[in-house]
Amino acid sequence: MPAYHHGNLRATLLAVAERSLRRQGADQLSLRELAREAGVSHAAPRRHFADRQALLDALAEAGFARLDQELRAALAAAGEEFGPRLHAIAAAYLRFATEDAALLELMFTGKHREGGDRLVAAAAAPFGLMDDLIAQGQAEGVLEPGDTQRVGVVLFATLQGIATLINGGLVAPELLDGLVETAVDQFMRGSRRR
Repeated sequence: MPAYHHGNLRATLLAVAERSLRRQGADQLSLRELAREAGVSHAAPRRHFADRQALLDALAEAGFARLDQELRAALAAAGEEFGPRLHAIAAAYLRFATEDAALLELMFTGKHREGGDRLVAAAAAPFGLMDDLIAQGQAEGVLEPGDTQRVGVVLFATLQGIATLINGGLVAPELLDGLVETAVDQFMRGSRRR
């Protein structure tokens, strides 16, 4: 039975592409194979994606939108206090980065290639949340004052390092929650106003 039934073909193709990305990686994605999996003609995807790169960019853009939604939901659930908000956003980011490693790699790769302006714009929302959170910590006197982006890069590098270790099989995934706790606590101690 085909995956697509008179609905939004673009959304269906993106969902099929994301599943394929998880299974096989970006190198194996093809419009023809996606059409077959979606149960549509091999020409149908071209109505929504001019070529394979357009599909990859749309997939990355949707990934940034989903990351933004997940981070916003985590922040909303954490309340207004800086410490719990920082723990929540770190945990949400690492969940995304470890559950959707191939998508995250595609998101970052696409963002840094020539012509990736839409992806740079899409990335601004989730990473803006982190920047705003650093500013909150500074305003409350929990973190030292200074360039929020510079402080945020240190936090992001720590989180991305943990994700890389887990995704590379160097650290067991079941250690993730404890690592998030330790990393955020150490970040806050190291960044605390003296």
